[in-house]
Amino acid sequence: MYGGDEVSAIVVDLGSHTCKAGYAGEDAPKAVFPSVVGAVDGVEAMDVDVDSAKTNSNSEDSKSEKEKGKRKLYVGSQALNYRRDHMEILSPIKDGIVSDWDLVDNIWDHAFRSCLMIDPKEHPMLLAEPPLNTQQQREKAAELMFEKYKVPALFMAKNPVLTSFATGRATSLVVDCGGGSTTISPVHEGYVLQKAVVSNPIGGEFLTDCLLKSLESKGIKIRPRYSFKRKEVRPGEFQVEDVGLPDTTESYKLFCQRMIVGDIKDCICRVPDTPYDDKSYSNIPTTSYELPDGQTIEIGADKFKIPDVMFNPSIVQTIPGMEKYADMIPSVRGLPHMVMESINKCDVDIRRELYSSILLAGGTSSMQQLKERLEKDLIEESPHSARVKVLASGNTTERRFSVWIGGSILASLGSFQQMWFSKSEYEEHGASYIQRKCP
Repeated sequence: MYGGDEVSAIVVDLGSHTCKAGYAGEDAPKAVFPSVVGAVDGVEAMDVDVDSAKTNSNSEDSKSEKEKGKRKLYVGSQALNYRRDHMEILSPIKDGIVSDWDLVDNIWDHAFRSCLMIDPKEHPMLLAEPPLNTQQQREKAAELMFEKYKVPALFMAKNPVLTSFATGRATSLVVDCGGGSTTISPVHEGYVLQKAVVSNPIGGEFLTDCLLKSLESKGIKIRPRYSFKRKEVRPGEFQVEDVGLPDTTESYKLFCQRMIVGDIKDCICRVPDTPYDDKSYSNIPTTSYELPDGQTIEIGADKFKIPDVMFNPSIVQTIPGMEKYADMIPSVRGLPHMVMESINKCDVDIRRELYSSILLAGGTSSMQQLKERLEKDLIEESPHSARVKVLASGNTTERRFSVWIGGSILASLGSFQQMWFSKSEYEEHGASYIQRKCP
């Protein structure tokens, strides 16, 4: 048992899009940065640094750089915003499961040392994990935390459970619309009902890609910030010149384009009240958006069409450039159907309670009108005896960080302090003991 309650715990939620870390007991995470890593392979890394050393000798300390098997890794928004030749953008997470622990290690290191400025040896750690995490993944995380970071204590909690706690409920159906996927998990008395967890690969990044392809098919070029220079011709009037940078990797270009299109999506898109079809939405007023290179684009039907993909995935087949997903789409179901399916896999006795507390969480759930549309569709589809209630915090920050906030609440509770998996227990029983301590 671990009894160190005089130092505050650190809560880390590593998602497929963003990594969130901060102190337990606070109301929002201190460190929020993309959970991708820029990697430059050994040979080029040497040349790059000669010229980048001149330009940013002052910000050298902000990047966490690791010589790892001759590749150099860059983590954090500041380091990723700086374009480097041959820098590939790698994501450590595939389908919600960690595929590259070396990258995760670097992301954690950046969060602790560069963002929070703490020594992990002094703080217990609460890690949020996806509901379908495997035993092997959990043991690996525990091993890294205890062996490398030498944390005094550790706890791993499931995302939906933390979201439930953030809203102050022990039983609910959590609809988590994240960056990489949408997962629906029933939580009963603080435990996830594993057999009824349903997920699909349509998350925020998928929607961003749909919007990007849709804009490109209309002939709109999304130019990343590094690819042009602006020259003032007359006061207030700029001329844009392209900068040729042949060594920029495709993955870095896409990363930058996704950041721009992701912002368009957040600002403009909203879920339509009725299922989308080209006829009824063809003549709606357009919304204008100014791109970084100064061109103003008008977005019409797309602002309704893209979000509706969550409810009706077959729309993807009408977007040019999304052909590679054609074989995946028929098996993917829309949100309301997934909710119904998940509830029907649960015990009959708790279905009513789940219908009346459906919680929206995750960054993509902040899409305007999502709550209203989901509620409307569920009322039409669900059995008449059920009272359908979709709950979502009115505050977007709270929706986006609900998992982290739940972790912050949990780790700062007095009654939780006896639950920690301590270093001494790890040394005695080994990593597999995490299954007993954190069900």
